[in-house]
Amino acid sequence: MKPFVYQGLPSRVVFGAGSLEQLPQAIEAMGARRALVLCTPEQRGGAERVAALLGDRAAGIFDRAVMHVPIETAREAREVANRLGADCAVAIGGGSTTGLGKAIALDSGLPILAIPTTYAGSEMTPIYGITEAGLKKTGRDMRVLPKSVLYDPLLTLSLPVGLSVTSGINAIAHAAEGLYSVEGNPVIDLMAEEGIGAIGRALPKIVANPQDVEARSEALYGAWLCGIVLGSVGMALHHKLCHTLGGSFNLPHAETHTIVLPHALAYNAAAAPKAMQRIARALGRSDGHAAQAVFDLAQTSGAPVALRNIGMKAEDLDRACEIALQNQYPNPRPLEARAIRQLLDNAFEGRRPSGVLSPS
Repeated sequence: MKPFVYQGLPSRVVFGAGSLEQLPQAIEAMGARRALVLCTPEQRGGAERVAALLGDRAAGIFDRAVMHVPIETAREAREVANRLGADCAVAIGGGSTTGLGKAIALDSGLPILAIPTTYAGSEMTPIYGITEAGLKKTGRDMRVLPKSVLYDPLLTLSLPVGLSVTSGINAIAHAAEGLYSVEGNPVIDLMAEEGIGAIGRALPKIVANPQDVEARSEALYGAWLCGIVLGSVGMALHHKLCHTLGGSFNLPHAETHTIVLPHALAYNAAAAPKAMQRIARALGRSDGHAAQAVFDLAQTSGAPVALRNIGMKAEDLDRACEIALQNQYPNPRPLEARAIRQLLDNAFEGRRPSGVLSPS
């Protein structure tokens, strides 16, 4: 066994149906007195429920969280938190809302309590992302790691089936890349395979019955594990491509991850065979074809499989490839311009992966 380093991330997790009702105690355990509640415009109702549970501890609601955390929105939220005298933030929603909380924490140090309603996994990571001048910049800082997380599967029952699927495959992407990360270790490998398997089992059940609480619980459990993987080890080509496509071309986050992941796995397949075997096994396949397994899960679940269907323009593919090749980063297979451009073209057209891309 190779030497490794494992660093556990310090956060308190409360998991279970109805756990939202424990919010007041969770805020008290953080030592906070005034919470700014964050949400997207669409989730204002959920934020109002949170504020009602907090009572006098609610400083107010900021309901303008959006994808990719534009720096202008982050600055506005910071100003509101300061003006209202908030000493913590409660983020209810998906990655966009948690990301906004992190942007506030990065500047002010305000602790975050996260209440996920999707399978994004951002709540388990010290990773932040802010978009400025058309480029999404990411980084790691322990100040942005939520101090406490409430996982209540009942809050995901209203998540539309389509978004449930793409959010779940987005989570699978975190674990998949964790399995071939240069910082990987046996503990993370266990969490990654278990997380992928839980989501892979849950998604078809959610498609069949969106009100299946047990399936929703299993998906949220898997997302939690995949989020730990994302927060514990470095990511590779897949995440770089998705940050590029999302931040520079404003593509929807979860859908982009869903479409790109099979092609990123195909790109890395020959260079990371053990990881591919574990991904495929977790998804119920014995042939080691991880890329095809993920593509088939997406397609049979009704998720989009082509970038051209979610707003990407063919004339922007060259620019996307150029951005993705900037600032070299660890990846099992060397970054090869022609092969990455082919990867993007395959993702644009929605082709089912058939093997490893030819080297340049």
